[in-house]
Amino acid sequence: MEYAEYLRKQKEQKEDPNAPPSSVVMELRAGAGGDEASIFAHDLKEMYRKYAEGRGWKARAIDDLTLEIAGEAYDALRYETGVHRVQRVPLTEKSGRIHTSTASVAVLPIRAKSKITLNPADIEMEFSRAGGAGGQNVNKVETAVRLVHTPTGLDVRSSSERSQLANREKAMAILCAKLEQLHEEEEAKKHAIERKTQIGTGDRSEKIRTYNYLQDRVTDHRLKESWHNLPKVMAGGIDDIVEALRLRGDENSGKVAE
Repeated sequence: MEYAEYLRKQKEQKEDPNAPPSSVVMELRAGAGGDEASIFAHDLKEMYRKYAEGRGWKARAIDDLTLEIAGEAYDALRYETGVHRVQRVPLTEKSGRIHTSTASVAVLPIRAKSKITLNPADIEMEFSRAGGAGGQNVNKVETAVRLVHTPTGLDVRSSSERSQLANREKAMAILCAKLEQLHEEEEAKKHAIERKTQIGTGDRSEKIRTYNYLQDRVTDHRLKESWHNLPKVMAGGIDDIVEALRLRGDENSGKVAE
């Protein structure tokens, strides 16, 4: 499918672009802390996967640190965007010294009809072999797709689908969602005074939560609340945190970024 055809199909969609997203994509990135930050990012990915599966939603990896969750998950996970910080002794640390590392999370709503219209001339596309067990067909052909939006520098990679076409469509949907989020962040910054009552702006640069292993505690800095039993939390038991954030978001209705 060429980009012009993709855009034509988007225009033909009858779904309201303001309707609840049909799925979300959670994009995680390692921050400060070297290898430990990368390990923590993968830990968070597993936490969200287990949470989603516990709710009956289908979760699957699109790329190494990108997770797609099908179902009405956006209302529950929208406030997970931001910087997550971990304080723990890494397994490789022989002296027992506590390390502080970070990982960032972005939650992207995927809608059947995007609010963004892309200019095909602004898209650079690359193909590569997808990862997987040796000998599988996925390694023999260039099915993985990487899209770069040249005006903003945003890039997306999809390697989970079996065909190049399906990965291109998936990457396009995620790129549209990223551009929508970028626009919303810019709009939020224009109203910085009103942000004092918000849970968060959706900006991935904001530190939102700390996972302290030595004290067996997770603290959400926006709510100024803490929960214990970190093993349960990292196994997907974040229901209490998610619900507290959702309720606070309802209280600030009209001020929390849509």
